[in-house]
Amino acid sequence: MTGTSVLNQTHLLLPAKEPIQSPEFHLSLKEQECLSLLKRCKSVRELKQIHVQILKIGLLGDSFCAGNLVATCALSDWGSMDYACSIFRHVKEPQTFLFNTMMRGHVKDGNWGQALILYFDMLKSGVEPDNFTYPVLLKACARLSATEEGMQIHGHTSKLGLQGDLFVQNSLINMYGKCGKIELACAVFDQMDQKSVASWGAIIAAHASLGMWWECLVLFGDMNREGCWRAEESTLVSVLSACTHLRVFDMGRCTHGSLLRNFSGFNVIVETSLIDMYVKCGCLEKGLCLFHNMAKRNQLSFSVIISGLAMHGHGRKALEVFSKMLEEGLLPDDVVYVGVLSACSHAGLVDEGLQCFNRMKFEHGIQPTVQHYGCLVDLLGRAGWVRAAFELIESMPIRPNDVIWRSLLSACRIHGDMELGEIAARNLMQSNSRNPGDYVVLSNMYAKAQKWDDFARVRTEMVSKGLVQTPGFSMVEVQRKVFKFVSHDMSHPQCDGVNEMIHQMEWQLRFDGYVPDTSQVLLDVDEEEKRERLKYHSQKLAIAFALIHTSQGSPVRIVRNLRMCSDCHTYTKFISVIYGREITVRDRNQFHHFKDGTCSCRDYW
Repeated sequence: MTGTSVLNQTHLLLPAKEPIQSPEFHLSLKEQECLSLLKRCKSVRELKQIHVQILKIGLLGDSFCAGNLVATCALSDWGSMDYACSIFRHVKEPQTFLFNTMMRGHVKDGNWGQALILYFDMLKSGVEPDNFTYPVLLKACARLSATEEGMQIHGHTSKLGLQGDLFVQNSLINMYGKCGKIELACAVFDQMDQKSVASWGAIIAAHASLGMWWECLVLFGDMNREGCWRAEESTLVSVLSACTHLRVFDMGRCTHGSLLRNFSGFNVIVETSLIDMYVKCGCLEKGLCLFHNMAKRNQLSFSVIISGLAMHGHGRKALEVFSKMLEEGLLPDDVVYVGVLSACSHAGLVDEGLQCFNRMKFEHGIQPTVQHYGCLVDLLGRAGWVRAAFELIESMPIRPNDVIWRSLLSACRIHGDMELGEIAARNLMQSNSRNPGDYVVLSNMYAKAQKWDDFARVRTEMVSKGLVQTPGFSMVEVQRKVFKFVSHDMSHPQCDGVNEMIHQMEWQLRFDGYVPDTSQVLLDVDEEEKRERLKYHSQKLAIAFALIHTSQGSPVRIVRNLRMCSDCHTYTKFISVIYGREITVRDRNQFHHFKDGTCSCRDYW
């Protein structure tokens, strides 16, 4: 009978021409035949034919047949919830399985609110839920961010004695996590007598959804210490996201290893997460290798690699990848264009950036957002077209935000345009900006111009508003641990060795022609004091520590919280050639790769 349509097999439900048996035997046999046909069903049309036969022989009143008929209709990929509902309405006394099936069907179709309504109908009918009822209900609450309803359902599980059911507990963790109630998710997790790999995955995902990245890694470490869990793919993706946001490269690489050991193939989400981790942790080559080896790429994959190339200063390569995306028939969205415009900005590709901006509007019909205008202002400002950037801001059809004025202020600082710098700063302060960096940039512009009275006025205003600039710090990863160094802070446990290494580096640098750029010290002090202040910038402390504690020739990776000064940039170029190291520095949203005395940014940043 293989290959025959189900529609041609309905004779199985007709009275069989066999010796007469007992009614009980025939009912059981017909139920089995019914189930067999339903399993072979491939369309709603075939299902309707089977439904007719079930009605003819009077099996719809049987909970077994009705349940399987509704399940096939509601849960199959080709099914119809409307038709399932019509069948459900004709069942006189639906029981728990039937209600559960209908709720699963509604959740599968995205009708989450309807699943909750059906649950309350179930309670009104006096039908008692079971442990299969609540996971699907809690999933609906999670999708709706319905915390109050979720808490009520949590109470129902306790009344029915299901609070210890593993699947219910995992669903509660997932629901509370997606509703942003991390304390409640942790409370459920901590009270569990027995945890499964799904329990760990749920609590890690709950923290990841709220951006609690350090906590994700701590929990993952606790899970591994248990020694009996093999993380699921989704859990490892959450860990990868944590590594990406925290720029913890070694942990990210180990997570990649776990994926390779435990899973035979990756889907596009996992592959894209790996690419994102590598490019944001400074390993662009590995990210590109993974991207080029993808069997199937989607819009997000292209968006991630384009943004990654932008961060690493490879503007022209980003434009090539963008062209490849269009060749593959994938249409760009507003997020892709943010990456493209950012790539042009970081590489100084003014003409190309303007062409892409126009192409976005007129060819792809994407209305520019404030992020796109911000990229364009940054592009023009970095290239020295400060006046053009200001005119663009004035002509924008949408209100400029603080980021746009801050981009202009930064460009004015770099190119010494005091007039427009004051205009940008005034707009930031009128918007009640609480960013101390705005005051610092303006005061530094006054200091560079030796307008000390204006410098003192801005600093005094900053203090009167209670604004404190976060000290510059640099983090370096050594032996899978992250060490943080703050500028001019010599209280680090390893500072004696670092201080000695700084002196050795300074001595060697003098012979190779390095001259400290004291213009970066915007204080009214003598040259000797300026040189001393430059010596203990956080980036230099981090490099010294890494040179002491890593093997000869191994790469050094540093993450900064503030932009690198030109002196640190020059200093690091010299160190890379003197000590034969590749040094990667993440300067806010841009990477600098120092090797053999040169930087990947080509001194354009």
